[in-house]
Amino acid sequence: MTLRVDLPGRAYDIQIGEGLIGRAAEFLRPHLRRPRVAVVTDGNVAETHWPSFRDALARGGIEAEALVLPPGEGTKGWAHLAQTVEWLLEQKVERKDLVVALGGGVIGDLAGFAAAVLRRGVRFVQVPTTLLAQVDSSVGGKTGINTAQGKNLVGAFHQPVLVLADTGLLATLPKRDFLSGYGEVVKYGLLGDAAFFDWLEANGPAVLAQEPQALELIVRRSCEMKAEIVVRDETEEGDRALLNLGHTFAHALEAATGYGDRLLHGEAVAVGLGLAFDLSARLGLCSQEEPSRVRAHLRAMGMKAVLADVPGELPGAEGLLALMAQDKKAVGGKLRFILARGIGSAFVADDVPTEAVIATLRNG
Repeated sequence: MTLRVDLPGRAYDIQIGEGLIGRAAEFLRPHLRRPRVAVVTDGNVAETHWPSFRDALARGGIEAEALVLPPGEGTKGWAHLAQTVEWLLEQKVERKDLVVALGGGVIGDLAGFAAAVLRRGVRFVQVPTTLLAQVDSSVGGKTGINTAQGKNLVGAFHQPVLVLADTGLLATLPKRDFLSGYGEVVKYGLLGDAAFFDWLEANGPAVLAQEPQALELIVRRSCEMKAEIVVRDETEEGDRALLNLGHTFAHALEAATGYGDRLLHGEAVAVGLGLAFDLSARLGLCSQEEPSRVRAHLRAMGMKAVLADVPGELPGAEGLLALMAQDKKAVGGKLRFILARGIGSAFVADDVPTEAVIATLRNG
């Protein structure tokens, strides 16, 4: 199926379904000025998906070269950004060419940012291979890298010309990575579609079993919601901030755990969603039952749901609050939280009392 991200002058399609990798040449050819692409991927994806992607392009007469980077969040930094840009220059990539990001969120963010700064903007295509990337990071044009000061603090808004979300690729994901992506799926129901969250509660087993129709539905609905919000607010001046539900907490947890395998992004988001609803209930915005319902679903799916589920020691409440202050969504030195009046009803809040945040973290 095809979804349209209808940005004026920069509209693009999201293709969703099984077997799309095998038809890659068909989808990429309309965007090519010459029959070659430069692919950025990582070691895990290169082993699993690069040969079939390369062969599919070759059958369509498209030549492809790949840069294979180390897997993991640690790749999303200055060193590998420089390596990627230098490699693209060595490949003589021109402004009318295509850079293809073949991988999860790390590769999509890094390759997209490299394309944004190369020759002041080269077109690129997202081919997300993880659930997290298919439902979230590949759509909307946010690209960037992490720094010592925090996550995604350096980057650019640079929209892709195409997103190719082959749900068949998800079968190769380790269960932990699949569930990490599911953290972002739950977010969409919680921020603006209570009926979708109801569906997730009822159909969790089908999602866990990776039934094709269930996978296509969760990717489609997540992308629909993100596309609608991005079209209204591309550069996060208003509504797009809703997509950060749970993320102010999550980014602090990722910083505290070193952006590594100890805590994956979607795991941090899942814990952050519970904390955001806890904070909302503490402020009297929603009932006390809502945080429990959120966490009950996360637990039913086998996910992390509270701070105690994060392995190893964490900073205290004040230490986590200090990490939040580095968040790029802070405005005028004040933390911005996405709070909820209930499941499916999120809003942006800039005036949250610090003592309420600390109390939430101490009890989280």
